[in-house]
Amino acid sequence: MSLLIALLGERRSDRREFLRSAALGTAVVGGALAGFLPLPRAVEAQHLRPPGALDERDFLAACIKCGQCVQVCPVEAIKLADINEGFGVGVPYIGARDQACDFSCDAVQCVLACPTGALSHDLSAKEETRMGFARLAHPDLCLARQGLGFKGQARGGDFPGLHRYAAVDRWNPIPIADHPYDLPLCDLCVRECPIKDAIELAPMSDDPADPRRTPKVKDACVGCGMCEMICPTEPAAIVIDARRHPQQAGKEQTS
Repeated sequence: MSLLIALLGERRSDRREFLRSAALGTAVVGGALAGFLPLPRAVEAQHLRPPGALDERDFLAACIKCGQCVQVCPVEAIKLADINEGFGVGVPYIGARDQACDFSCDAVQCVLACPTGALSHDLSAKEETRMGFARLAHPDLCLARQGLGFKGQARGGDFPGLHRYAAVDRWNPIPIADHPYDLPLCDLCVRECPIKDAIELAPMSDDPADPRRTPKVKDACVGCGMCEMICPTEPAAIVIDARRHPQQAGKEQTS
């Protein structure tokens, strides 16, 4: 008798678990349809996609959420969106402040790993990608604009972010916390940018004795997020606007 009661209890428990799972699935789909969870168009401007990502609508249609791009990223910059993304759940994105794409892989491994072309296979070099565009969001916080240097760990000793320092290890990224700086003038956004001529520090006056410099983002910027991640101020003085590269904006205006 006790065995029968135990079995019945177990079946009731399994049934309750099944009903809970079904209810959760229905709630997620229903919530997305009703607008309670964000839909792709609502979150389009907020997400930095991996290198080579197609235009947002095409990217979301082509991505099968397989996670292959996540697995091959040497700095683990690519994450999969959580349940709060509605229909975008499981879609890859990059949170630049936490971990930028520094192109440690050289050959854009995420593109090579993508089985569907959601990350365009036409991309052959990191300089060709257009993930976004850097912007000086908090100029009052920028150390270079204040003429100040920087000494210590860029994001503190507890920051887990990785970066490939070619002078330290040509092949393997290391923790940023393991590479302290001693700079007379902070130039981290320029110094650690993986794209040549994407950003520079420009004088803020005609006075040669004026140490102040301001970051100037150039057309070569691909929006990888390295400048946002390495910026030592809180919040970051410089950020990435996803999908807002001048070339991209120009196409939008003419379409």
